[in-house]
Amino acid sequence: MAAAKKNAKKAATAKKKTVARPRVDSGRTRTIRPYPASSFTDALALGNAVMAHAAGERARRLTLLEKMGKSATSSATKMMITNSGKYGITVGSYAADFIELTPKGAVAVNSELPDRERRQAAFELAIDGIIPFKALYEHYKGKRLPEREIIKDFLRDSGIEVPDLDECVDTFIVNVKDLGLLRTIGGAETLIPIEQVIEEFAAGGDGVQHVNIPTSQPAPAIVKKIAEDITTASDWKNVCFYITPIGSEDSLERRHADLFMSSLVEPALEELGLTVVRADHIGEPGMITSQVLEYLKRSKLAIADLSYLNPNVFYEVALRHALRLPVVQIIRKADRLPFDVNQARTLVFDTSDIYSLVPRLQTYRAEIANQARKALEDPESVGNPVSIFYPDFYK
Repeated sequence: MAAAKKNAKKAATAKKKTVARPRVDSGRTRTIRPYPASSFTDALALGNAVMAHAAGERARRLTLLEKMGKSATSSATKMMITNSGKYGITVGSYAADFIELTPKGAVAVNSELPDRERRQAAFELAIDGIIPFKALYEHYKGKRLPEREIIKDFLRDSGIEVPDLDECVDTFIVNVKDLGLLRTIGGAETLIPIEQVIEEFAAGGDGVQHVNIPTSQPAPAIVKKIAEDITTASDWKNVCFYITPIGSEDSLERRHADLFMSSLVEPALEELGLTVVRADHIGEPGMITSQVLEYLKRSKLAIADLSYLNPNVFYEVALRHALRLPVVQIIRKADRLPFDVNQARTLVFDTSDIYSLVPRLQTYRAEIANQARKALEDPESVGNPVSIFYPDFYK
């Protein structure tokens, strides 16, 4: 009798657990992006590694990641593998035993194939295979690319459910730029058809747009006030520290810093809810003060402009790297990136010609916003020379 009661009690307990589980899970909501959470170029790194280390053949995941110098458990690695799969470059999740190239992925990373074939495969993976990107391409090809708010309105009206319109638009712009589909025509960025790029390859051209308003504006009073008022941890969550050569008033460096801050950095980070603060808003230019060190240590994000190869800039970037805090590197095309920092991805902007710079401002802003999101999600994902060359430094 006692045994029967005991068994009945166990059965009742098991039934309660079985019934309770769906109620717990049913309360969860998860937003699924209809696009990968990185640019196609970033995701392509995994496919390139399969080609480089396994000659394009199926490779064991752990062995491949070891060859790449990647941690198998880091969020950056998991994101890279996931996004590579979403683009259709590779097959195999971050928990799979093997990673292998898809047929189109194998074409996109094979340097022995004609460029036109590789570019066509890359287009089909990066744009044609992603629902919102394909819709944007089909709508705007052959047309001038409008302001981002207009592009976002088109997506809203298209019926495609996109949880983060800003991220989606930024990633699309970065992808078409990397594919060479953005050209400055008649003073405006124009989205050209993939067929034109392929024809240029066939005709012997490279089919690539080679990218890879000098005014000085005073810092707004509201920004200076924000810089003075930051005191709590919650305040720092909204701050991006802009590391840049500043120079004396009316100098070329100051005009460069003002232009990049007002026309590129601030508009790019506005959608992320970040306020941009520069060193001369909080202290004397050219001095590493305690306030500057505080901003380097506590700001949620840092944008580092390596233009002019300024020593103070590299010093401040090194401090962010040592602290393993998110930093996005940018540089003007006229300057050569030093070896010590070229392991971290650096966005290169061509400022040599104002007539080609102005039409590209929106594209450059999208690149900054896209890289900033990636850095905030995982600081190591954008590259950190300290952790790359000295992985045991923090142990």
